[in-house]
Amino acid sequence: MIRVLIADDSRVMRQIVIRTLRQAGYDWDIREASDGQEGLEAVRADEPDVVLSDWNMPNLTGIDFLRALRAEGFGTPFGFVTSEGSDEMRTLADEAGALFLIAKPFTADTFREAIDPVLA
Repeated sequence: MIRVLIADDSRVMRQIVIRTLRQAGYDWDIREASDGQEGLEAVRADEPDVVLSDWNMPNLTGIDFLRALRAEGFGTPFGFVTSEGSDEMRTLADEAGALFLIAKPFTADTFREAIDPVLA
């Protein structure tokens, strides 16, 4: 079973992401982190198969979470699920090693279109 870590400072948004994953047909083992720092510690303790992270979070932003993982040698597949999807953010995400950026609002189809190629 695929293990996913969802990092978002909004508990409600984590629940929406979880529900959307299930609607998209992903019956995954789900863990949660309330910010990038907690996410980083979770990956260090038990690396998941994929990370879905918000961009704007306290303590450690999503982009800094990704950069910290890469700096520590983790190649964990990483994607953003965030409220903004500007070209600048997409460029920063790509340069840091993110595989996709899903902008809110999103649907189960949006998730499948972004995630299926990563799993292939």
